[in-house]
Amino acid sequence: MSKNKMDAPDFSLKDKLALITGSTQGLGFAIAQAYVACGARVIINGRSEQRVTDAINRLAGPGLAAAHPLVMDIGQLHELEAGYGQVCKKWGTPDILVNNVGIRIRKSLEQISLDEILELIHTDMVAGTQLSRLAAQAMVKTSSSGRIITLTSVAGQLARPGDGVYPVAKQGLTGLVRALAVEYGPHGITSNGIASGTFATETNQAIADDPNTGPAVAMRNPLRRWGQPNDITGAAVFLASPSASYVNGHVLVVDGGLSVMF
Repeated sequence: MSKNKMDAPDFSLKDKLALITGSTQGLGFAIAQAYVACGARVIINGRSEQRVTDAINRLAGPGLAAAHPLVMDIGQLHELEAGYGQVCKKWGTPDILVNNVGIRIRKSLEQISLDEILELIHTDMVAGTQLSRLAAQAMVKTSSSGRIITLTSVAGQLARPGDGVYPVAKQGLTGLVRALAVEYGPHGITSNGIASGTFATETNQAIADDPNTGPAVAMRNPLRRWGQPNDITGAAVFLASPSASYVNGHVLVVDGGLSVMF
């Protein structure tokens, strides 16, 4: 046996506490499932108490870590500080924050109203910024080598006609990833992003199932298929794990190659 034998990479999340926003379905729920399978406790967040409860029940199983409910609209900015304070009081300071919640209003810059612009920016970018700020401050106080993971999008690098403001918010989140990395890196807190491509989540299922639009969207990436929610989980586990301890300020693209094809 070689004297230079190295330990296997550590992807365990045992004894970690993760808050995942918008985690009752879609990519957020898939990440929650993966984190629980890797030993973490997860805080499931959503606006509907019933949907949060249903998600927690779907996560239940012998030998699996606990899941906790957080019924709160992340877009209600004035509620965030008190809500996050309650999270820390009830379950302790989360070691991992996953900024997943977001909305999409598919309208051109000409068509979208000012109220819709504000709603999208507040929910997708401002709320994530405020929650990340609160999480990082709490992590500093507890001397936690925390992880902040933000789901951006390939729209954080690319834009399409008829979808004018969504890329603005997602590109703003890319900036947030880097700002957090620089400011909180000295405290041992890393900040990274996942730029997702086209995923067949509940929100996009009607488009994916459309006999014309679905295949056309799939053909836009080299793998010629839509992403499935579990396709995001490897990246999410890696960035939260000890194996990513030296990854900071990076946006990992998970899009089947969409962003490199023209």
